[in-house]
Amino acid sequence: MIEVSQSLKRMNTMSRITKDPQIRMAEILDAAELLFNKHGYQKTAISDIVKEIGVAQGTFYYYFKSKDEVLEALVYRHISGIVTEAEMMVNDKSRKATEKFNWLLNKAFVGVHTKDGLLFEYLYSEEYLHILDKVGRQTQKTFVPILLKIIEEGVTQGVFKINNPRQAIDFIMVILGCLHEAVYKKDPPEEIQERLVIASMLVEKVLGMAEGTLPLSVTI
Repeated sequence: MIEVSQSLKRMNTMSRITKDPQIRMAEILDAAELLFNKHGYQKTAISDIVKEIGVAQGTFYYYFKSKDEVLEALVYRHISGIVTEAEMMVNDKSRKATEKFNWLLNKAFVGVHTKDGLLFEYLYSEEYLHILDKVGRQTQKTFVPILLKIIEEGVTQGVFKINNPRQAIDFIMVILGCLHEAVYKKDPPEEIQERLVIASMLVEKVLGMAEGTLPLSVTI
């Protein structure tokens, strides 16, 4: 009787796996994202995720090894959407490098706002610093090549006057990190705007531009 029961469970799991893999993975990610936002990352168990979409736990492990892997997939899914738009913007010959730079910066801030609040807000606490660091590194790894292309284009156009674009990017990423921190700390809008003014001046210095020639405009 036990063997029959186990066989039925395996057959049930396999029958569920026959669903299009991309659709099933999207269902798991959607459910995980919903639960992470609602209850937090730590308080959401894999059993909660599979229950949300009505599949066996074995189905989850067919696609993901762990909850951390699901989180990484969520980060990648979010980033890939922005990257697609960013690549179209970078290849747009009708726009100046300064326009592209401002667009990418604005997208970086608009992108962290969702209908449920701030993107991955549940990770912004001491216990998740290691995960947050990993997310940050992955995000930076993805966006640096795009930013580098924009800066190199600006150098060619004579707009950005620097000799080492990669070094400039290191400083720019730190500046943007300060702005993002203020957003996630939910500082008052006026304080964030003050940071934005300072950030504009610092970025202009890093890119070798005259003061006031690159006013950063972002939607907070």
